[in-house]
Amino acid sequence: MTHILAIDQGTTSSRAIVFDKDMKIVASAQEEFPQYFPKSGWVEHDPADIWSTTAGTCRAAIERAKLTAEHITAIGITNQRETTLVWDKSTGEPVYNAIVWQDRRTFEFCDELRAAGHEATVTAKTGLLLDPYFSGTKLRWILENVDGVRERAEAGDLLFGTVDTYLIWKLTGGAQHVTDATNAARTLMYDIREGRWSSTMCDMLGIPMGMLPEVKDCAAEFGMSRADLFGREIPILGVAGDQQAATVGQACFEPGMLKSTYGTGCFALLNTGDTPVTSENRLLTTIAYQLDGKPTYALEGSIFIAGAVVQWLRDGLKLIREAKETQPLAEAADAEQNVILVPAFTGLGAPYWNAECRGAVFGLTRGSGPEEMARAALESVGFQTRDLLEAMTADWSETSSSDGENVLRVDGGMTASDWTMQFLADIIGAQVDRPEVLETTALGAAWLAGMKAGLYPDQAGFAANWALERRFEPEMGEELRDQKYSGWKKAVAATMSV
Repeated sequence: MTHILAIDQGTTSSRAIVFDKDMKIVASAQEEFPQYFPKSGWVEHDPADIWSTTAGTCRAAIERAKLTAEHITAIGITNQRETTLVWDKSTGEPVYNAIVWQDRRTFEFCDELRAAGHEATVTAKTGLLLDPYFSGTKLRWILENVDGVRERAEAGDLLFGTVDTYLIWKLTGGAQHVTDATNAARTLMYDIREGRWSSTMCDMLGIPMGMLPEVKDCAAEFGMSRADLFGREIPILGVAGDQQAATVGQACFEPGMLKSTYGTGCFALLNTGDTPVTSENRLLTTIAYQLDGKPTYALEGSIFIAGAVVQWLRDGLKLIREAKETQPLAEAADAEQNVILVPAFTGLGAPYWNAECRGAVFGLTRGSGPEEMARAALESVGFQTRDLLEAMTADWSETSSSDGENVLRVDGGMTASDWTMQFLADIIGAQVDRPEVLETTALGAAWLAGMKAGLYPDQAGFAANWALERRFEPEMGEELRDQKYSGWKKAVAATMSV
């Protein structure tokens, strides 16, 4: 047993990756699943799709690795965060679709709580803000709007979980209703300083606390998978929300280390050590990871639309057939045009937190075409990242690497684009480091499980194995950098004013 199976359950697809004893990828499998948009600003998943694609890709990855379950030491899980599920504890039947983290249907309730003066309490307890992004208001919506659900919940018949909890429940055949501290910290119901579910928050939201799972460390015993799934029972030993797993996978173990992950959205996390830093710039205070009962905290900036803007070019505008086509288009764009795309398709995340605004394009001319739209889409990711980094620097200035240089470690699908990463380095005016292993989210989950199993090294040993594939140095002049960023800020202001 010298391999780890990492489950990476994401917003648009489920993946499974098999890592060997040296933390190298042996095989992987990935499967997309449908997105449902019942109303403007609403985003849902079918829980059956989440489960079937997860189980299917796990089997496929093990088979492609030419292994059996006998070779798998443990399972690690990382998942899309905040996405909310409720199911019957006896039958396992969901009472409603999973409400996805991008969903904005609860913005009016968030406004009501804010108007009633509750946001200071929310931030003090959870480190979060009153926004539809988080699980708590989504859970309340299900309780209030699905017939009979509140009564069943109060009777103790229903369970709540984020995706990790749901997958563990399914993997263990209903034997375990658990989560880890990083996922709990994103629910709007967990006190990140006290390390327990908050009765104050649950009362505020009207949530029966009996629905909530047990909270564990990121490396812990989460139960055994059913023998019939993969051929034998396999222990689940590592769990972390996707952005925290990427933080671990990037070996950002020292205070001041900073990473940004570019998937469907973009999420930057700054390790602040054992100190939960309260943001003055509408960033989130969260748990980066928790080991041996000790939480390590982070400041986080969340962008809702990053890779999703490329999907929009493909599926919405049909300007491209594959994501990789955006780079040559961007390279061919007219340098004299200054098209700016604000991808507020589901509102704007940090540091704006505007749930109601929607996307906009500025600077179009008769000569604007697919090339300029592709460049604007890719540039929007860099602009939004700069928004986050400026807010982080204002909150906590110790954002540098061990050698004292400003550096951003990046991962996720979009980082494969050299053009996008070079623009990112240019617009933030700092070095951007791309690692050899881009699957850092899955790697983080694998390391947590493998470390707990005794197969992988401790934090210091793992950090020593981190390897740089390419460093992007800023090449853009300061005057042009500031000019372009000023145009972005004006475009955001105009978008939010509509």
